Amino acid sequence: MNVPRLHDWEVTPAEGRRLQEEFAARLRLAPLPGTLRLVAGADVAFRKARGLVFASVVLLRLPSLEVLERTDVHMPCTFPYVPGLLTFREGPAVVEAFRALKRTPDAVIFDGQGFAHPRRMGLAAHMGLWLGLPTVGCAKSRLIGEHAEPGVEKGNAVPLLEGDEQIGEVVRTRTGVKPVYVSPGHLADFETSTRLVLECCPKWRLPEPTRRAHLAVSRLKKRYLEEHPEG
Repeated sequence: MNVPRLHDWEVTPAEGRRLQEEFAARLRLAPLPGTLRLVAGADVAFRKARGLVFASVVLLRLPSLEVLERTDVHMPCTFPYVPGLLTFREGPAVVEAFRALKRTPDAVIFDGQGFAHPRRMGLAAHMGLWLGLPTVGCAKSRLIGEHAEPGVEKGNAVPLLEGDEQIGEVVRTRTGVKPVYVSPGHLADFETSTRLVLECCPKWRLPEPTRRAHLAVSRLKKRYLEEHPEG
């Protein structure tokens, strides 16, 4: 998959915040395409002691959620942990994992935030601009915003608000199970982002693309550490 360079990754935290503010103006909230055939999920893991980041991307077919392709990458992690700037730690490996894909997804779900970010540039939003694809963030926890409690049945959702502005939705993907935080990244909107996440949750709390990506990156990290024991 061709992924053109958007900007340098070697920046200071102050430069990273400036880039987020600059690129946030390029985001476009719009309904996802009516027909989605290929959806990808991405997830990342770290080995702090080694200064390494691992990334996996899994491509699935809709509506069957059959896995078609998987790519794995590991590389040095050069950006420090700074809340609100996690894309600069995770992004370089994620981009390389997408570059290794043979097919281009119609949409991508990320294990992280999209629009629900202090500068509206969570991982899903930032990666949407890099990839030039519709992207959705589906996070396990809230970064910012306030919300009511959604109903207990699968499919119930309430707005995630920062003041009077909607920044995402809090979605019940399994009846009686803790909800997830869904926010559009790029070329997606609130309603269709939630719809896609629910379509990808036939059984589990997390959407199948990111659930599969999490399993893949966990195996990747485990295999690497087994093959390269710490001395």
